[in-house]
Amino acid sequence: MPKLTDPAMAVPLLPSAHPPAWLGVMGGGQLGRMFAHAAQSMGFKVAVLEPGADCPAGQVAERLVNAAYSDPAALAELAQTCVAITTEFENVPADSMAWLGARSFVAPSASCVSIAQDRIAEKRFFVDCAPSSGVMPAPHKTIASHADIDDIEDELLPGILKTVRMGYDGKGQVRVRSRADVRAAFDAMDGVTCLLEKMLPLACEVSVLTARGADGASVVYPIAENVHRDGILFTTTVPGPNVSHACASQAQAAATAIVAQLGYVGVLCIEFFVLDDGTLVVNEMAPRPHNSGHYTMDACITSQFEQQVRAMARLPLGDVRQHSPSVMLNILGDVWFDGDGVTAREPAWDRVLALPGANLHLYGKDDPRRGRKMGHVTFVAPTLPAAQASLAEACAILGIAV
Repeated sequence: MPKLTDPAMAVPLLPSAHPPAWLGVMGGGQLGRMFAHAAQSMGFKVAVLEPGADCPAGQVAERLVNAAYSDPAALAELAQTCVAITTEFENVPADSMAWLGARSFVAPSASCVSIAQDRIAEKRFFVDCAPSSGVMPAPHKTIASHADIDDIEDELLPGILKTVRMGYDGKGQVRVRSRADVRAAFDAMDGVTCLLEKMLPLACEVSVLTARGADGASVVYPIAENVHRDGILFTTTVPGPNVSHACASQAQAAATAIVAQLGYVGVLCIEFFVLDDGTLVVNEMAPRPHNSGHYTMDACITSQFEQQVRAMARLPLGDVRQHSPSVMLNILGDVWFDGDGVTAREPAWDRVLALPGANLHLYGKDDPRRGRKMGHVTFVAPTLPAAQASLAEACAILGIAV
């Protein structure tokens, strides 16, 4: 049988084939779980490679390969089982993705994932894309030594010092106002290579979800406006109430240019800053479905997870139209606790589900902890104010300050 990298195998994988085709996913978190649901609804079987035994994706997949992401035997099992493989988070070892890519169809590719894993490489790529995308990242500087700190230009401060690798949900980031702050933060991070980004006057943050097929066709979803708390996504509102039509169009065009220059296959989320003067600045990208794209499950013709399945199975990409205004609320483990209490109790989901347009998605995690993503609720309505009203009521029920 020819490999999927051969031209003869560059054909769509037919859903509900007999026997069903297997799709693989590196990572067992909630994104993998929702990917598995979408794949299964289209007739595929799913295998998950994940070191954690009781993981959200492993609970629903037909097969769980319980091993480290770099385990040779586990990678071989995934490659032998699956006709196409993807990832549900960006910090899976790029070497593992490359190994799989030599034996199966892998989307996104190891080279695309590796760019998103390294903030220096990511910023360099965004700069290279600027002639076609029309947007630049924030002014920035690599900090790898105390000498680099001494050379910081005044214009870069105040700023945010970020570790180059492994940062997410606000982790590995420190706000700094002076060189002394940078030095203290750099030392506290054990001197790992960091990136200093200039703090900019932000009006809002938006994310653009796009998907691209192996044939080069691409689609882009409506603009999502995000609000973060303590570095973790709090709400996503679509359409973004503070995003002009011109800004939305520019962000969508920039995302389309970036995904094309990357030669990407799959779902990609790109975050942008909208400055007070309306300028658009590209921030970072995630080579996978994204928390801010969860609204697509209930408010769009094709969800981001079905789109991920379509791209990796080389099927036509789906319709990205949004049929209802929506607001997505991230559910953290905090809502299982009263005040500063330590005893967990089940939130009043019955009251939340009684609200108009409420769609509850829990991730199968049985250990609620403060700050841990446990699920989300999407509110859809005929108008955005109606969806926002349901969000406010849900927050009151769950004890979330708005």
